[in-house]
Amino acid sequence: MTRIDADVIVVGAGLSGLTTAFRLARRGWQVAVVEAAERPGGVIGSRRREGVLYELGPNSGLDTTPLIDELLGAAGIKSERLDASAAAAKRYILRGGALVAMPTSPGAFFGTPLFSWRAKLGLLREPFVAPAPPDAEETVADFVRRRLGTEFLDYAIEPFVAGIYAGDPETLSVPAAFPRLFALEQKYGSLIRGQILGARERRRSAEKAKNMAVSFSFRDGMQTLTDALARALPIECGVRVAAVRREADAFALECERGSAGTKECFERRARAVVLAVPAYAAARIVEPLDAGAARALREIVYPPVAVVASAYRRSDVAHPLDGFGFLAPKKEAPPVLGSLFSSTMFAHRAPEGTVVLTTFVGGRRNPELAQAAEGEIAASAQRALAQYVGAAVPLWSVVTCWPQAIPQYTLGHRERIAAVERTETSAPGLYFCANWRGGVSIGDCIKSGHAMAERVDRELGALASTRATQTNPVATAAPA
Repeated sequence: MTRIDADVIVVGAGLSGLTTAFRLARRGWQVAVVEAAERPGGVIGSRRREGVLYELGPNSGLDTTPLIDELLGAAGIKSERLDASAAAAKRYILRGGALVAMPTSPGAFFGTPLFSWRAKLGLLREPFVAPAPPDAEETVADFVRRRLGTEFLDYAIEPFVAGIYAGDPETLSVPAAFPRLFALEQKYGSLIRGQILGARERRRSAEKAKNMAVSFSFRDGMQTLTDALARALPIECGVRVAAVRREADAFALECERGSAGTKECFERRARAVVLAVPAYAAARIVEPLDAGAARALREIVYPPVAVVASAYRRSDVAHPLDGFGFLAPKKEAPPVLGSLFSSTMFAHRAPEGTVVLTTFVGGRRNPELAQAAEGEIAASAQRALAQYVGAAVPLWSVVTCWPQAIPQYTLGHRERIAAVERTETSAPGLYFCANWRGGVSIGDCIKSGHAMAERVDRELGALASTRATQTNPVATAAPA
């Protein structure tokens, strides 16, 4: 009989993998996690410097599902949760070189200088625009131009897409990247009608629309979440999985540890394996098992993004910083994607008299900027902040570069996911769970991890019952 190291091995200790493993462990399964990096958490990381708390990756999550608080409670950190301040409800968009507040009510919408009267009146035709065929796949840009017009694409949707995906609406797929938007059109024939009528369904499901959800973090930053999940799990860090191999009653993972000169090769075996790693890493691991799925996974693009955390004296920033932050549309030709007013969003992020801004550079729009030297990236962010919020020279800046940051759900993404699903069908016990599937946000990763744990629990339980029956059919026979 094959030696089994765990019921389930989760490869990857980012949020999706940690959530999956945590929930499976609470279901009573023997779970092990292996992670290539030297610490768990993936792109989530919180640091302190001179009394300032800043993030290396995501700065917050959106409370879109009750599964989030359920997970925080189970991990023992619900009391650590910190919701965004009321001031963070205001969000700015760059237009004409100035920051303009996004309207949050019908009255504010009609009074805002962010959109022209022609664009505003053009919305009256939206309920009468015919929906696309149900099997059609449009880019986000084509979808918005058709339903809302070019101006809303340029100054609402394009910066929004850049803020979520660091992506380009001209290449992202509506049904893959924004499935709820696609579903609203298909079900109600109109986004405006669907937003009104769909609110009742969201209330019944306890789900919240992302534009209505509260942003949250933790007193000690987002790493509080991943650290809490990791503490409850057996994790081997610094372990790279080279390939997965199917055996009679298990999966074998070919693992490596150490550098080229001191590399150690070994194997780990489990009844089920969850690949919770980026698509390019999953492609390498699954290649020996399914070349077709590997090809599909390699087609998923990850643009580079640089995160610049900057501390300023409050007196050295002219803007009131009375909001969540700003997004910079491509139409304005900015050197940044946008910036968060991090110390406004959450209390106790900086000492009295100091503010911290988190600026994002690169993405599909300007990948070369995110690949420049750190000094050049920091200078680019500082020039933008000087121009848009009147910031002087910062006290200090920290640059974090992510060469492959956020997966892009481009045209054809659903077919790529279908290829992965075929692999899961042909190799029962092998699963894929990462932010290239099911959404890229914090809430999406938690939902995906929860759903994956439920699925593995159900299918592994059924498999165990089948094997027990095959081994001892008398045990399940009816009593005489």
